[in-house]
Amino acid sequence: MAKSGSWTRIWPSFVRLCLLNLVLNFKITALADDTGTVAATTENTCKNTNYQTFLPPPYQNISHMICTPVWHTFELRYILNGDTTTMILSAPYTIGWVGIGFSRDGMMVGSSAMVGWISKHGHAKIKQFYLRGRRQSEVIIDKGELPLNNVPAAVATNGAEIHLAFQLQTTTPFQKQPILLAFGSKYPQNHHLSNHEDKTAIVFDFSAGSTGPVSHELTQMRTNHGILGIIGWGLILPVGAIIARYFRHKDPLWLYLHAIIQFVGFTFGLSTVILGLQLYSKMHAHIQAHRGIGIFALVLSILQIFALILRPKKDSKIRKIWNLYHGWFGRLALIFAAINIVLGMQAAGAGSDWKIGYGFLFGIMVTAAIVLEVLAYLKRSEMRSLPPNFQIDPVGGPTFPRGM
Repeated sequence: MAKSGSWTRIWPSFVRLCLLNLVLNFKITALADDTGTVAATTENTCKNTNYQTFLPPPYQNISHMICTPVWHTFELRYILNGDTTTMILSAPYTIGWVGIGFSRDGMMVGSSAMVGWISKHGHAKIKQFYLRGRRQSEVIIDKGELPLNNVPAAVATNGAEIHLAFQLQTTTPFQKQPILLAFGSKYPQNHHLSNHEDKTAIVFDFSAGSTGPVSHELTQMRTNHGILGIIGWGLILPVGAIIARYFRHKDPLWLYLHAIIQFVGFTFGLSTVILGLQLYSKMHAHIQAHRGIGIFALVLSILQIFALILRPKKDSKIRKIWNLYHGWFGRLALIFAAINIVLGMQAAGAGSDWKIGYGFLFGIMVTAAIVLEVLAYLKRSEMRSLPPNFQIDPVGGPTFPRGM
């Protein structure tokens, strides 16, 4: 068995290794982020369209509007006049509907959208919808958070294009704003929208007229954020906790494995939070519960690092208090991390493959913990049922009392 002093000499090397890995990961993430921002700049120009022939005032005069291609052949024109922002979305059209949504975090759920279409009878329709959920019944007409002014919104077709025009009354000018674009190929029935044929999300910079596609840079960052979180908080850290609880008879191997695995898991967890903060600064996503729980779990994990550094000796009077602190803070961190992974997938609108994958991983961890807990309980029960003079030999095998 190794002496406790050997561990004192070894753990600073592990700390330095993990910090070096964290710094390298952060630099690589920042470099990729900067590269993606440059690549996202749009340099195309818009088509020259005469809106005076088919749109009513005040949408006819667009001579001073800023125009930017945003997706496929979709074009967004806008102009700020005082606290009024005038917008015109132009898109290809045959039948169905076209919509533009305004989101806090780039997600559909919780956003408000302006949707326009031409009915079967040739009537132009444009309505605001509140996207409360993903089901059709949760897309609510004439509701939403868009500050529309008293000027009626307008929609019209011109050739093979449809044009949605509306005005927003805002006290604070738009800057970087997550925008959703989508279209469906079926007429809305009783103002119920059909499922979209295609969609995208962009972060539109109204101060510069440029776009950065969420579907490339930010979506990749969001995916990496989820992968790091699931690997670190959902796999590595639970494995380290299982080793600490159920393999203490392999002393001191269990301590080394536990420390190394938890350092690696902490690195993944810290990288997850850093990437999440970068996403927040870019998208200004208002996912308060997910963000708050993530930071709280990180704080708990940092306290666990301090617990390792300040670990008292086995014969210390405060060792029992330290064991309670280390054990329960670790459990709390894992519980909140599991909750936060679910909240993150829900906020990101993760597909079934993500949910099934994490559910499978979570099920394995819980099953392993239950099986090992039952085995440990049975072993403790067996030891309590042994005669008082029963002894254990040095190699772990039972030695029966002499004379039997």
